[in-house]
Amino acid sequence: MKVKAHIPNMFTFLNLTLGILAIVSIINESYTISAVLILLAAFMDRFDGQLARKLDVESELGKELDSLCDLISFGVAPAVLIWSFLLVDFGVIGIGIMVIFAVSGAYRLARYNIMEFEGVYMGIPITMCGGILALITLYSINYEINTHFIGMMVLFLSYSMVSKRIKLKKR
Repeated sequence: MKVKAHIPNMFTFLNLTLGILAIVSIINESYTISAVLILLAAFMDRFDGQLARKLDVESELGKELDSLCDLISFGVAPAVLIWSFLLVDFGVIGIGIMVIFAVSGAYRLARYNIMEFEGVYMGIPITMCGGILALITLYSINYEINTHFIGMMVLFLSYSMVSKRIKLKKR
């Protein structure tokens, strides 16, 4: 296999690395750093697919790797971040909201991998939803925010990822 075939996967693995570092930052209560790492992971995610198409090295392996890494960076890391920073006081309900977000993201990614793609996303992409949670966290670090509203927002984003009614055209 040629070296150029591995270049997009390096961006995918950088996405994963940033997602793992975001989770470590949450453990250290470095919420700003965690949110920024999730947003940086989104940039890596944007470039891996573009590079694969540009270099003409798209593969099923790359598609699967991308989904697995996206689940960590945009499903698990943002869910744990928003729970740890804003929803932890909700107890078991907060944990449930966190789990629903991650499970919805996993379902969305799995469905995306098996469907025939015709240039239209069904549901909002997990990258966008995870990025929104990172941005909400950054906002709430400096400004007071209603945590009940945040809980509802996380549930709405969870629904948005799996909804067949929401359709977005791919750019």
